[in-house]
Amino acid sequence: MNNTIASEFTPLIDAIETYLVGKRETIALSLATFFAGGHLLLEDIPGVGKTTLAKHLSQVLGLDFGRIQFTSDMLPSDILGVNYYNQKEGSFIFKKGPIFTSFLLADEINRSMPKTQSALLQAMEEGVISIDGTPYTLPKPFFVIGTQNPHEEVGTFPLPTSQLDRFMCSFGIGYPDRVSEREVLKGETGHSSTVSTTLLTAQQIETYMKQASEVTLSETLLDFLQEIIAYTRESGIFEYGLSTRGALSLTAMTKSWAMLQGRTYATADDLHAVTSVVCSHRLKFREGTTTAKRIHDEIFTHIRSDI
Repeated sequence: MNNTIASEFTPLIDAIETYLVGKRETIALSLATFFAGGHLLLEDIPGVGKTTLAKHLSQVLGLDFGRIQFTSDMLPSDILGVNYYNQKEGSFIFKKGPIFTSFLLADEINRSMPKTQSALLQAMEEGVISIDGTPYTLPKPFFVIGTQNPHEEVGTFPLPTSQLDRFMCSFGIGYPDRVSEREVLKGETGHSSTVSTTLLTAQQIETYMKQASEVTLSETLLDFLQEIIAYTRESGIFEYGLSTRGALSLTAMTKSWAMLQGRTYATADDLHAVTSVVCSHRLKFREGTTTAKRIHDEIFTHIRSDI
């Protein structure tokens, strides 16, 4: 990682890297997404550490962890909860679903039916669910890591673009490098089932989220940001450009990444660091394969900054 993580955040990354060796940038981007108040979509093959990342990130942050394994027969009520009639009390009682947690791992979200996907994604967007006309507020913070396999399989229902847009960032974890994988093979890394130590209090999390939102962007950097947004919409190489929500996500992630570097202002380097993970699930090339690296190279080859 070219950027230098501030000293107060280094222990968080160190603790998680014990279990996810050689993936410091992946861990840092996950933390930045959380502090930016967004949600994360992990798209990768099984067995590379998606669940390990989610579990230990929640433990380090000290957040209640919930997991839903999505299947094709799952109903919205299986996620949100249901009203049931209590004969003893003679009234309906709401039984909360697994979504009522601070940190939710939504595993293989593309295996569920569109109606069930929509129930989760609406809750992610609004932080409130409604059951039979009664609103219920979800915990704060509320952070979702969704996973899906990149290869289409029988029985999957790909998320439509409008719903993918609800995730602030998307990236894959990827295979470990040879040195890191050798550590894993020799058994020199932390066991994935071991509990990580909680390193942040609820007050500290709230403070860092506030600091991230208050990071300043200069007028020059805002010009650069708007040039990038305009390029995605006007160049004609993408099927569609960044939405307003996507533009806001790019802004929030730039701020949060700057905070992780220990700064109260953002730079062009921060924007470079997060653009591909914010855009990779939102932009699709009209021709050829869409990859995060190709998106990054395409944008920053044509849009240059002298700041």
